[in-house]
Amino acid sequence: MKLTGIYKFILPIMIIILFSGFFPGRDDTYFQINKNIDLFAKIYKEISFNYVDTINPEEFMRAGIRGMLGSLDPYTNFIDENKKDEIDLITNGKYGGVGVSIGVKGKDVTVVEVMDGYSAQRQGIRIGDILLEAGGKKITPDNAEDISNLVKGDPGSTVELKILRGEKNDTLTFNLIREEVIVKNITYYGFYPENSNNVYMKLSSFSRSAADEMKQDLKTLRSQKEIKSIIFDLRGNPGGLLDVAVDICNKFLPKDKLIVSTKGRDDSSDKQYLATQEPVLRDAALVLLINDGSASASEIVAGAIQDHDRGVILGTKSYGKGLVQTITPLNYNTSLKITTAKYYTPSGRCIQKINYSSKNNVYALPDSIIAASFLTDNKRVVYSAGGITPDTTVTFNIEGSITKDLLARGIFFKFADHYYYHNSNQDYKKLNNDVLYSAFEKYLADQKFYFKSDAEIEIDKLMMDAQSKKLEEGLIADIKKVKTQLEKIDNSELRIYKNEIVRELKNELASRYMGTEGRIQESLNNDLQFQTALKIINNKPLYKKLLNLN
Repeated sequence: MKLTGIYKFILPIMIIILFSGFFPGRDDTYFQINKNIDLFAKIYKEISFNYVDTINPEEFMRAGIRGMLGSLDPYTNFIDENKKDEIDLITNGKYGGVGVSIGVKGKDVTVVEVMDGYSAQRQGIRIGDILLEAGGKKITPDNAEDISNLVKGDPGSTVELKILRGEKNDTLTFNLIREEVIVKNITYYGFYPENSNNVYMKLSSFSRSAADEMKQDLKTLRSQKEIKSIIFDLRGNPGGLLDVAVDICNKFLPKDKLIVSTKGRDDSSDKQYLATQEPVLRDAALVLLINDGSASASEIVAGAIQDHDRGVILGTKSYGKGLVQTITPLNYNTSLKITTAKYYTPSGRCIQKINYSSKNNVYALPDSIIAASFLTDNKRVVYSAGGITPDTTVTFNIEGSITKDLLARGIFFKFADHYYYHNSNQDYKKLNNDVLYSAFEKYLADQKFYFKSDAEIEIDKLMMDAQSKKLEEGLIADIKKVKTQLEKIDNSELRIYKNEIVRELKNELASRYMGTEGRIQESLNNDLQFQTALKIINNKPLYKKLLNLN
């Protein structure tokens, strides 16, 4: 049939209208995605088959995935099948393992924590043991990141660890049974000082069981006596699950109070989280400790407490992570952890510090986060963009350069191993500070420890420069005199910072004699931030003034 007249004109228009939705413009998002997937696939295939050297196609693709995600924020990650246990640890706070934490100390991979009640502790693994082999594979600082995959595994399976212990270089072999290790979120709780009604509680993570742990621990303490105040420690807590942070806030804030809200790219990410139950600690005075290691869920808790004037925030400014991640399961036992929203405190603040959109052209629009002021319930001024600023800033710094040098070299850790190895039956509580300091001085002498301050290092550079340029002998002699004086000062630094050094020694030794809880108890004795919090708790007029309470 032939088309005549007006039909010849109408039909092409109808075809254009009918199919226009299937041929998007060049700026259309779906067109851009399809175009670049096609390009990526062709490049991947060409390189895999035609590159001069043989390519591992899986590793090549994984490198491309990591590179692509690396252009976004550092919290959007591909989690491969070898790191499935990390998902269990993030979400449930448990994994299959033997109950040890390890770290690199100098040239050695060393056990830094032994958890109570698991096979490593039961069979005699100690803090300070040097790990030589795991599952028959030699361990060095270069492959320390792979140790997790060697030691962890299915509960009920075994792993052989070969370790080096003590100064006699005893080599020991342990066949440890892997178990389901449940990581404690609350690493310490108790009345402190012991004769007071003040509770000190340290929360180290926000896995699924954190709120239940807290509820049970508070119930235990309340059965002993009335809780009149609590110092809640979130220092160094990197965060975890958002809904767990909300549940923690439930223990302090009145029912129906806004805790946090989230806003994402689409409406499904926009949510409000309210307190859903009456608080366990409605009237107890509260001081919350934070520092630059307090992030994410820690900042959600701190922001809600601050905005509702429920307690005093003390310490130093928090990390500033105002982004929310969602874990999406993928094929082949892999997952994608992706940033899907920003969170906002009850006053409307987003405390995200770093603007990732400023570093490249991947982001189509600039980040919407700006620094601005907001008001708490009691009309106190607080700020967005840059973490949680404490209501009272108290820094806790190591003052002595020599103390920092000893810490950096791991010498306090090594001395604690040495001392405990020779004095394992000693009563820690009867340890004399002067005797301990003398033992440490002798240890440093035996180890031929030599400390150079930054000033002495610079004067050495100046001396070498003067000698290489053959400057006047008088000037070189003057430089030598300054160097001699600096050496005298450096040699006396150990005595100048004796109290600080003894504090670090006792913290390390407490973990050997009394475990993690013992170390925390010991550290509180000289913890300036904690001691300041205790003074505020005990000074009701000051506490009320800081919160602008009538």
